[in-house]
Amino acid sequence: MTIIRQGSLFALQDLYELEPTHRFEAVFSTIEVDPILAVVSKKTLYGAPVQLNYAAMIYSLTARILERIPTIKDLIKRLKNDYMFRLDCGFLLSDAIPSEASYSRMLTKLEESDVLERVQETQILQAIIEGFVMDDTIAIDATHIEARDQAPAKVEKAKPEPKKRGRKSKEEQEKWVQEQAEREAALSVFEKPIEAQLDTPLNELRSSVPTDPKWGIKKNSEGKNAYWFGYKGHLAVGTKSQYILQSLFSSGNLNDGKAAIPLLKGIHERLSILPISYSTLDAGYDYPAIYEQIYRIRAQSIIAYNKKNESEPVGFDKYFAPTCVREHSYRYDSYDPTYETLKYTRPKECKDCPLAEDTLCQKVYKVKITTDLHRYTAPARGSKAWKNLYKQRSAVERVIAYLKEFFQLNNVRYRTGKRAKVHFDLTQLVYNGSKLACDRIAKVLSEKEMIQAA
Repeated sequence: MTIIRQGSLFALQDLYELEPTHRFEAVFSTIEVDPILAVVSKKTLYGAPVQLNYAAMIYSLTARILERIPTIKDLIKRLKNDYMFRLDCGFLLSDAIPSEASYSRMLTKLEESDVLERVQETQILQAIIEGFVMDDTIAIDATHIEARDQAPAKVEKAKPEPKKRGRKSKEEQEKWVQEQAEREAALSVFEKPIEAQLDTPLNELRSSVPTDPKWGIKKNSEGKNAYWFGYKGHLAVGTKSQYILQSLFSSGNLNDGKAAIPLLKGIHERLSILPISYSTLDAGYDYPAIYEQIYRIRAQSIIAYNKKNESEPVGFDKYFAPTCVREHSYRYDSYDPTYETLKYTRPKECKDCPLAEDTLCQKVYKVKITTDLHRYTAPARGSKAWKNLYKQRSAVERVIAYLKEFFQLNNVRYRTGKRAKVHFDLTQLVYNGSKLACDRIAKVLSEKEMIQAA
């Protein structure tokens, strides 16, 4: 293998410094191609003979992301002019170079199947088996993805007819109640409140996600509203390994919180061998249903609290720790998992307080987290342990930056949501494949160093 620096610290940047042949081999070896071939290959013996190398076409789409080739047209040009690149992708010199239409037909088959999601899960399970993913904390966040489509022209809505004044008659009231019930029954699970997702099966949730490009809005770092037309990518990332454990692709107008429960259920059901103890999310995910889902998978919520015009709690501080008579906050001491109880001890200020021995000032205060999952977490809010866990949320932001800078996540060249999702899935597949390739190389180099030291 060619120039490798800092073997014990082999990272994604070092992977790009390898020669293309070695880089492609390392990443291609992490992707199970057979299930994808079963979807895109010809199903019968009848009809015109197949003259395309589908395996090489799949590898070339992967190489396009690795090499940051912007379009399929440029990929075909590279295959025609660069024989080494052509051989690295698996094409023989006798193979015909596929046309843009051939790639388009193959992508159409991929968008009608969930095969890329299944290959991603196989890839993650392999990384877990090899010992590269041992996270007990996950971080969840979303990022915007601009669409290639042009936003539709704004249609002026007709002014509604003025409502009839006065109370409705009994017949009108019954008709209105029936119409409301029919309207709510026709809503999809993502149009209903988040609580509706708790008892909905994972497969139904994932199949109901809207993927059409829509206008999205979010606040930027300056606190101002930023708008885009397109999609959102929702990611659940291991905070230590920085692998993408689960992902969801949606329309740009989907609330971030409505993607959290499918991601949490996906990790719990599809990656059950990975014991998750903590889930860390920002204030945009501060919904009671998300706390309930995290509790159901036997993990702890590390979510920034969103006050939402609530009044100050009486007898408690801003972190919901109890306060003494003089309003000094009790100190978080420990958590008892058997009884799901937080233990708080007397404040330091109470040491010299004349009320220390009074019955109004108790030495120990205990509270069950099930009293209010929205407020009580383990470790307790405001504690040093809680803050350290919340800092790990930056891992998902780091992964999003990698996807956009190195793996073309923000380079969607397709005009439909289904086709854009294929690009999103390929991007994740290549990223996790690159991570797994780096970890394997680092392991080999570490073993060599140990042998030389011995």
